[in-house]
Amino acid sequence: MTDLLQGLLLTSAWGSIAVLLIAMARPLLKRLGGAAVVYRSWWMLPLALLAPLLPVPAVAVIDAAPVRAFGNALTTPLLPADAPLWPALLVAVWLAGALGVAVLQIRAQRRFVQAMGPLSPRADGSWQASADPGLPALVGVMAPRIVVGPDFDLRFSATERDLVLQHERSHRAHRDHWANLAVALLRCVFWFHPLLPWATRRFLCDQELACDARTVDPHPALRRLYASTLLKAQLVHPVAPMACHWRSQPMLKERIAMLKQNKRKALPWVSGQVVVVGLCVGLCSMAWASQGGAGTPSIGFEAEPVPAGSAETVGAQVVNTTAPKYPVAAFEQGVSGKVELRVEVGADGRVTDVRVLSATPAGVFEDAAVTSARAWTFKPALREGKPVASALKIPVTFEMNDEAPAP
Repeated sequence: MTDLLQGLLLTSAWGSIAVLLIAMARPLLKRLGGAAVVYRSWWMLPLALLAPLLPVPAVAVIDAAPVRAFGNALTTPLLPADAPLWPALLVAVWLAGALGVAVLQIRAQRRFVQAMGPLSPRADGSWQASADPGLPALVGVMAPRIVVGPDFDLRFSATERDLVLQHERSHRAHRDHWANLAVALLRCVFWFHPLLPWATRRFLCDQELACDARTVDPHPALRRLYASTLLKAQLVHPVAPMACHWRSQPMLKERIAMLKQNKRKALPWVSGQVVVVGLCVGLCSMAWASQGGAGTPSIGFEAEPVPAGSAETVGAQVVNTTAPKYPVAAFEQGVSGKVELRVEVGADGRVTDVRVLSATPAGVFEDAAVTSARAWTFKPALREGKPVASALKIPVTFEMNDEAPAP
């Protein structure tokens, strides 16, 4: 459970950095490449969320001699009495929030689909609804359909209808419905994130602006007609979370302003693409690299040097160790346990990272074992006579004895 919480916190932090970076880069990207490049910059967000979860190059792990800490050398409590409960409570709250957001989004999508009423196919490949809960729109994910309102033919001229349908076909061709599904999933997983509501609204706005640009850029003479078509349609209905709507009243002014801009030259557009790719690569590299090397004297501590390997390679060996302190809460309750640590040792013999591989019982002894391991020093491993980084797998056993805790 603690691994799940740490993963959520790590990805949330990098997601925040990605959103802030997108917000700061938007003016520059808009000048360089227009709405399409700005929309493409949102790739930074999912990449930044996934990068910290990618595996890092593994260092060969050598099994080390076990470490034991006995319950007769206590000072102040390292863990509160209810420490084992808070990870489970936080996970339960997160799950409840994720399920709640998922239910709300599914209900909103179903209400929108049901409000359209029966659909009938049209000769132009779209579908006509019996009611208008916020149409035209591209509705669905697995088999998306372009759905228009019952008064579509009456409200728009033939040329205007063709522009609307081109807009929705562009959404479908560029898989924007899958992007909306990804946003819906992120809203479930990161429902607690304070920047997510703004990021969702801004993403959907950039999606519509990019689709507008793709529709009118091949036909510059139709920009004025396209703007007047937008003015004919005002969306006042609740929108579906997984639908690409033609009408969008909150961003109508921004969409019309974008249509007044001239088509951009190829060189600035390419520059914008280069900037986006550079930002994605740089941010993801940093997020991925962030995983790396990520009282009273205790008695009863036992440790043995790590045996040497082959003639060419010698494993790291213990030089100086500090025994873990037995948590007071565990001692008072008579709890014993075992923690298996992965200890990464640098070429200078110092501990660079400590990770918990397993712990029994969970949430009791991990902090004490990790805190102690970070202060250990080793004789570094040797490869062909040169010190190199290495990793050790060290089991730490916490055992009870009959002695009372020190005052």
